[in-house]
Amino acid sequence: MTMTIRVATRADLPRLRALMAAAIAELQKRFLSPEQIAASTAIMGLDTQLVDDGTYFVVEEGAAIVGCGGWSRRATLYGGDHSTGRDAGLLDPARDPAKVRAMYTDPAHARRGIGRMILAECERAAAAEGFTTLELMGTLSGQPLYTAAGFVVVEHLEDDRGGAPVPLVRMRKPIS
Repeated sequence: MTMTIRVATRADLPRLRALMAAAIAELQKRFLSPEQIAASTAIMGLDTQLVDDGTYFVVEEGAAIVGCGGWSRRATLYGGDHSTGRDAGLLDPARDPAKVRAMYTDPAHARRGIGRMILAECERAAAAEGFTTLELMGTLSGQPLYTAAGFVVVEHLEDDRGGAPVPLVRMRKPIS
């Protein structure tokens, strides 16, 4: 079956939340302890501002949402609606990198090109608004995809807001 990509809508939110929960729970198992996976739910998740801004995408196979992710022209680098420390301030495309945000794949559809499809759409859309660089905060499970897509690590850090320290990597890429 063919996969298609489209802009997410508020009607997608329940299915997006379910997909994100499954992706966090399953795709992090090779990289994080059970405590770190639980902590990840406090620092990751759906940011509905992206949906409202029209910068969040869903990948569908038939009627099923099999992946999601987007980009932002706002300052927040990662985190969901429930995460602390969010900043809705607008970025300056001449100075700031656009943020790739909230990339998730249905575990049953991992390694089928969904992430690359979303990254390409993010890059295209951000470039159309004058951005020249992309930045993201990646998980250890996502780092191989981002590296293969041309992102380079600029910082390793841990986020312990969820109770257990979750390792993350800040990555950047010039828009081609």
